[in-house]
Amino acid sequence: MEEAKILIVDDDPDIVEAMKMTLEANNYKVYAAANGTECLRQVKAVNPDLIILDVMMDTITEGFQVSYQLRNPDPKSEYAPYSKIPILILTAIVEKKHMKFSTKTDGDFLPVDDFVEKPIRPQVLLEKVKNLLKK
Repeated sequence: MEEAKILIVDDDPDIVEAMKMTLEANNYKVYAAANGTECLRQVKAVNPDLIILDVMMDTITEGFQVSYQLRNPDPKSEYAPYSKIPILILTAIVEKKHMKFSTKTDGDFLPVDDFVEKPIRPQVLLEKVKNLLKK
């Protein structure tokens, strides 16, 4: 069985490295991007099976903008072929900015498959990844 490809998008290199070590130790192929622009480039280059996406990078809502661009593309958009890739939002925005949201109630604004607060424990990360890859 081929390794699932996971794209981690976060501007904190320590978080990226910690998640990468956990995922690679569990036979996932991991790619990384430090911001939304790099994410969109990597999506086209790698065609990942899952994207783990931070919200606050170059701007406070960059992750939201990237997820919306990937999930709601014009059918003629260069990102249309990638609209079904599962997206896991990983963020500290609720704690830092007191913004509350849910994938159930804010699905139009936040078109992602799951959400988890930072810091994430390795076992929780692996469980979320496994569940999203099953979809």
